[in-house]
Amino acid sequence: MTLMILEIIIVLIVILLSMTIHEAMHAFMGYALGDNTAKEEGRLTLNPIRHIDPVMTILLPLIMVVLHAPVFGGAKPVPFNPNRVRFGDWGAALVALSGPITNLVIAFIAFGFGVFSGVINNAGAVRPTIFGLIISTAVSVNLGFFVFNMLPIPPLDGSRILYAVAPDGIRGVMQKIEQNGVLLVMIIVVLFSDVIGQVMSGCIRAILRVFMNIFGV
Repeated sequence: MTLMILEIIIVLIVILLSMTIHEAMHAFMGYALGDNTAKEEGRLTLNPIRHIDPVMTILLPLIMVVLHAPVFGGAKPVPFNPNRVRFGDWGAALVALSGPITNLVIAFIAFGFGVFSGVINNAGAVRPTIFGLIISTAVSVNLGFFVFNMLPIPPLDGSRILYAVAPDGIRGVMQKIEQNGVLLVMIIVVLFSDVIGQVMSGCIRAILRVFMNIFGV
């Protein structure tokens, strides 16, 4: 029971830090590309309170922890005006991709730190210590956020790549879907949880194999 409480506390801290950086990177990238919408609404910040969504940032990831499923979730979307950013649809895609790519980088750094500190051994296993739990949580949570947010489902970040290449008719449908936002994502997660879990687990394992090859473990 104590271990479960400790794990939940570590997961919550990692989620708050990871999603704060994720959303802040959306804001900073949009601002760098000429859109000041996020700045006007107070989202150009590393303050977690400005980015937290009670359901996506806290409740959903905790449910995944309890179910021992891949941890994923999101935060309150950073507003941006795709008509203001440079490079058109591709600029909007850069704004969207900056968040999940940041999670991938955090996972990579955490994994590397785990290897060099000896927490992750030559077999890729994590030592059962508190520090090992922090490292493994940082890796798994950020990989979960990366894979989940890259799913091409509006309003997830991965859908912005489709916006950049899809014809106008498809974009119109995607815009209508996006209006339902978090509710639609939650419905999809509930209805297709097994499929999403399998896809995410497979992607996470593949990424971990790449990490292991890079760091020689």
